[in-house]
Amino acid sequence: MESSSTLSIHRSFKYDVFLSFRGEDTRKNFVDHLYHALQHKSIHTYKDDVRIKKGKRISDELIGSIKDSKFYIIVFSKNYASSSWCLDELVKIMECHRTKEHTAYSIFYDVEPSDVRKQSGAVGEAFAKHEKKEAAGKWRQALKEAADLAGWVLQNTKDGHEAKFIKKIVEELSLELRSISFNVDENLVGMESRINDVLSSLGTGTDDVRMMGIKGIGGGGKTTLARALFDQISFQFEGKSFVENVREVSTVSFFGLKSLQNQLLSDVLNDKKIRIKDVSDGKHLIKKMMRHRKVLVVLDDVDHKDQLEALAGEPSWFMPGSIIIITTRDKQVLVAHHVKLIHDVNLLSDNEAICLFNRYAFGREIQFQEYENLRRQVVRYASGLPLTIRVLGSFLCGKNEPEWKDALERLKTIPLNETLKKLELSYIALEEDYKEMFLDVACIMKGWRKDDAIKALESCGFHAINGLRVLEQKSLITINDNSGDYKYVGMHDHIEEMGRNIVRRSHPDKPHKHTRLWIYEEIENILANDLGTKGTRCIRLDAQIRDRKFDIKGLGKMKELRFLYVGAVRSRHWDSNIVNPEFPNALRYLSLMYYPFRSLPITFQANNLVALKMVGSEIIQLWEGGKRKVLNKLRILDLSSSMLTTLDLGLAPNLEKLDLGECSNLVKLHMSVECLKLVYVNLRGARLITNLDLRLAPNLEELILSFCNNLEKLQMPDRCLNLRYLLLERSKLRTFDIGLNPNLSKLDLGDSHYLEELYMGHECQKLANLNISHSKLRTLKLGLTMNLETLYLRLCCHLVELHMPIEFLKLKYINLEGSSLRTLDLGLAPNLEELYLVECNNLEELHMPNRCLNLQSLRLTNSKLRTLDIGQTPNLRNLDLYKNSHLEELYMRNECQMLTNLNISHSKLRTLDLGLTPNLERLDLEKCCNLVELLPPIGGLKKLVHLYLRTLGFEHFSFEIKNYTSCSVDESLEEYTCSVDESLEEYTSCVLEDYTSCSVDESLEEYTSCNADEPLQDYTSCVFEDCNSCSVDESLEEYTSCSIDEPLEDYTSCVLVDYPSCSVDESLEVGPLAELYLTVNAVDSCLLHPENSLPKFQFSCYYVEGRPSSIGNVEMLISQGMCACTNLETFSGIICGLRCLRRLELKGNIIEVLKDLDKLECLEELSFSSTEIMYLPDSICMLKNLKSLQIISCFLHGKLPEDLGQLECLESLDLSDTNIEHLPDNIFMLKNLRYLNLKSCSDLEKLPENLGELECLENLYLSDTNIKRLPDSIFMLKNLRYLNLKSCLLLEKLPEDLGQVECLENLDLSYTNIKRLPDSIFMLKNLRYLNLKSCSHLEKLPEDLGQLECLENLDLSDTNIEGLPDSICMLKHLKYLQLNDCSLLERLPEELGCRECLKELSIEGTRISDLPQSILLLKGLHIVGSTELLDSCGFTSEMQTLHVYDPPPFTMELL
Repeated sequence: MESSSTLSIHRSFKYDVFLSFRGEDTRKNFVDHLYHALQHKSIHTYKDDVRIKKGKRISDELIGSIKDSKFYIIVFSKNYASSSWCLDELVKIMECHRTKEHTAYSIFYDVEPSDVRKQSGAVGEAFAKHEKKEAAGKWRQALKEAADLAGWVLQNTKDGHEAKFIKKIVEELSLELRSISFNVDENLVGMESRINDVLSSLGTGTDDVRMMGIKGIGGGGKTTLARALFDQISFQFEGKSFVENVREVSTVSFFGLKSLQNQLLSDVLNDKKIRIKDVSDGKHLIKKMMRHRKVLVVLDDVDHKDQLEALAGEPSWFMPGSIIIITTRDKQVLVAHHVKLIHDVNLLSDNEAICLFNRYAFGREIQFQEYENLRRQVVRYASGLPLTIRVLGSFLCGKNEPEWKDALERLKTIPLNETLKKLELSYIALEEDYKEMFLDVACIMKGWRKDDAIKALESCGFHAINGLRVLEQKSLITINDNSGDYKYVGMHDHIEEMGRNIVRRSHPDKPHKHTRLWIYEEIENILANDLGTKGTRCIRLDAQIRDRKFDIKGLGKMKELRFLYVGAVRSRHWDSNIVNPEFPNALRYLSLMYYPFRSLPITFQANNLVALKMVGSEIIQLWEGGKRKVLNKLRILDLSSSMLTTLDLGLAPNLEKLDLGECSNLVKLHMSVECLKLVYVNLRGARLITNLDLRLAPNLEELILSFCNNLEKLQMPDRCLNLRYLLLERSKLRTFDIGLNPNLSKLDLGDSHYLEELYMGHECQKLANLNISHSKLRTLKLGLTMNLETLYLRLCCHLVELHMPIEFLKLKYINLEGSSLRTLDLGLAPNLEELYLVECNNLEELHMPNRCLNLQSLRLTNSKLRTLDIGQTPNLRNLDLYKNSHLEELYMRNECQMLTNLNISHSKLRTLDLGLTPNLERLDLEKCCNLVELLPPIGGLKKLVHLYLRTLGFEHFSFEIKNYTSCSVDESLEEYTCSVDESLEEYTSCVLEDYTSCSVDESLEEYTSCNADEPLQDYTSCVFEDCNSCSVDESLEEYTSCSIDEPLEDYTSCVLVDYPSCSVDESLEVGPLAELYLTVNAVDSCLLHPENSLPKFQFSCYYVEGRPSSIGNVEMLISQGMCACTNLETFSGIICGLRCLRRLELKGNIIEVLKDLDKLECLEELSFSSTEIMYLPDSICMLKNLKSLQIISCFLHGKLPEDLGQLECLESLDLSDTNIEHLPDNIFMLKNLRYLNLKSCSDLEKLPENLGELECLENLYLSDTNIKRLPDSIFMLKNLRYLNLKSCLLLEKLPEDLGQVECLENLDLSYTNIKRLPDSIFMLKNLRYLNLKSCSHLEKLPEDLGQLECLENLDLSDTNIEGLPDSICMLKHLKYLQLNDCSLLERLPEELGCRECLKELSIEGTRISDLPQSILLLKGLHIVGSTELLDSCGFTSEMQTLHVYDPPPFTMELL
């Protein structure tokens, strides 16, 4: 059956199928069965005894029905041709078939196609009675045409089984109808890709019963996606049912589930009379009736496992091949029902959201700028939620601009009710404690690290681990794990809005009665006016204070306050009139950054306190007056970066986590009682602690004592069974016994310069990472550390013994740089990947594993090894044996196919066999004075790009250069000084230094130097220095010059100037990949013809070709080029004779372009640089294969050829530093142009308006031009990735649609006069680099700048911006932020430090006087600014690294 899916449907039809048949043959059997099968598949079918109404003339209605049918099925039987009625019907069918709007198919029931075609056999007998009728001719023609149609023959299909035959016909016809009739609802956007994603997950061609869940937020498009998918694939199934509103129907009445079961059975069986008794009976019937037919079932909006058990209990209920799709907000429902395939519905992208909104608000997609900014506001508010977009689009449809603005302003305080009602269904279904947790997240903890949120919620008495899991499964929160090592709690903006609305709506105008407070102005008012009430449970205050004082006296009335978080309030902002704050005793979680008091208030009972965090506080001791008040419930204590001097852990006997990092005043940590629950201790940077006793904390899991620079004594528990991480860098410990630590996985004793003895204990079987660098250890016994992966012993200069008693199968990395080991046996470490033995000056013996299959890098320098056997190392990439001056023998067991870098400089090797290293790229043999034999591999070093051969000792080294057609030698020479036998392919740089005596005595029969017989291919850097053994008979008056009898391939740096003895073998030919590089320089006189007075030029050229051809102009080119009197026109004619030239580069004193340039038909690359040409000839436009055109630093004036657009293959056009004034209008025809460089075209003031039609353009350089504006069409450059407008001094404005350049990654606007960025810039979702340096007129950034989700580098230095938008904190990939010399900038957003990817912050020359606490907590951040600012932030001089500037800034790394 041929597909007609490509046909266009210009109108709709009343019937899908018209059946034409002979009643007496097939009406009550085959046709009847076929008709019912079609109807069952919802294929609307015309059958004359059913559709014709009584009292009508059958012929009139018949003709109308034929015209109103899309497909025709003609059932040919033995007596079909006996009926004139059937034959007239057939004539009309074939007439319609020929119009292309209808399609006819034939079924040959009990006759053969040939009998119908020829009217023979039974068909002929039936037709015989019509022979003499007037219509016989047209009937015969109709029968013949129908016999030739695509169709089915019963006897040849499914072995003649009618049931299978009918099933096949219906399936194929269903597919045909589906292919022409399925259209996604025009109001749906982005549905096709989403459907394909689901289909991809479902898989194709499997016979399993597939159950899939579609999960997502309410209003997120789950039902829409399921419906579109159902509509698209349902025709492939014998039965189908879309069961809507399962949640609502099943809960509305006692009979809800039963009615859903009834609907499912009725739909699938196509029987409306089905009645079931109860749910149990329904399960039985579904199981019984479904297992014999392939079905598609969608269960929409399921929220309980009971619903699934009633409607789709087990896969075994259904026939293989069936698909069950379940939409839900609750993932746990799917998990509990063992649904393996779970698909998260994707919210709309910004572009999709705008498209959908346009359809609802305007009834169409619009391309113009109508309501552009307002539409963007709607999209930002909707945050990808289709429901919100549809509701707002419908609401705003037909309204004017003021009404739009008013509606959007209202949304800032009054959420969209219809959306909230839909979303709140998930909240209503929660249990009470999960509701409270949800409200805490929505109001307080959105964006927190998951671990921190769990601890905070647990401190408030919740079971947070399960609680967050439930909220995630119900699509109320997300757990994002794409931000490094941490997971974060996320929440859709509308769900957050819904949660906060629940809190507010009980007392909409009385925030002091709200259970949770998060709005700064409301909190400030309540606290300042002492309006606190018992109703308040949680407060989160992210400080926005500048000059105002912070007052918290109103806390005293909040008797039920359990959670208080105050972030980044500096000590100078606290109200000095407050002696001590009054904290409610109900507090369970208390976090106050920069707490200004020296202790906790004595009035604070703290009986319920679970977590206390006072980072950067002034606290010196825990309780006022040194009172010992025990906090029995305290589990988390974080006083990091505080002024604390001493702490007695007896005050918190149940403490689990203690963080005193960077407490530089801490002198003593006293542990007076057992701390059995303490699992985490951080004392990093406690520089004054000298003695630490942790013996009463046996259950420690993580211990951080890094940079405790004065720690001399550490006592660990004898048994520390749970300890996993121990970090102890830079201490003064001399001995250390870590005790019994069977679970220790990381031990870092790096930079322990005093450490002389380390006792590992008997077993550290889980130890994976060990660092003891810079220690004074003499011996190290690794013991039973069989899981060790990295061993870092760098600069352990006293280390003379390393014992590895067992096999270390997981050991991948060893660094023993600078050790004093004399012998090293690594035979028990067969899986090493990197081995560093740099500067191991005493090493005399090294035993490598026989098989080290994973070793990739081996660096062994300055040792005393005489022999080295590296064993079998097939994956070795880097072998560095620099300055092993005793090394005489190197053994490689097998071929090192992966080895690319080999350094054996300063060795005593006499021979080097490179036969096992065919893929070398870099070879260093400097000062291998004993090297006498070098054996290359068979086939040559094809990838070698660097060869260093300074001060060689060998006498025989030969290699051959191929395809060097422009430089050959006197053929009488039989021996060469620098002769070569094998190829140097792609040789791009050959440097011969101090090689002054290279000449040849023709009588020499042997080589005197540089003798090799293997190839060096892809050679890009060869240095021969001080090769003094290369000597020849100085009596030679002429050089034959590096004589070669084979050509050099891809030689790109051979310059032949004034070498009259260089000639060319005429048998050599020019190849189709030839390249010619020509430089012309004016000279005062010709060395060959000094008396000639004509203009003189000196030509330097080199020529490269891929394979020989039949054109011999090269010899003439070279010979002509030797004379300074050569006529430029003659030289031009010779060049244009090189018909197969692929690349041509012309440089120097060339005053005009080659006249016959169009003859170079194969030319792909053409370059003019620093020439004196004034214009380009029109013939250049005839180079149909030209891909690259460069005209750099030429005196090209005015304009380019008007037909430049005819260069249809052009991909790169470089006109930098020329004097062109405009581009031709037809440049838009360059449909393959990817690169356009107009840099420093100072006369260029305008670009073509149709520039946007360069659909493939990726890079556009316009720096240092005088353009005043960019064409509006630039938004059409959908592939543009790089746009450089640097120093376009006349440019003041950017196109408003710039944000539609969706692939843009790099935008440089530095040194321009733009005053603002277009609002649409937030749409540049791929932008990584934005440079606004020295945009002196720029005073403000767009508020939605934070939506540039891929931005990594933002340079705002030397601008006049006064503030950064708060949304900048949303730039989750921002690494570099330059704000140098922003002289009006006074502050940074408080949440800027939440972006943990930030690596560098430059604020020198700003007015910033205070850094947000979130910034100071970032690890690894480099800050560049003034020393005064650093001092004001409390950092001592020893934490600063000063550079020489005036005034001196600082560079600080936060550790």
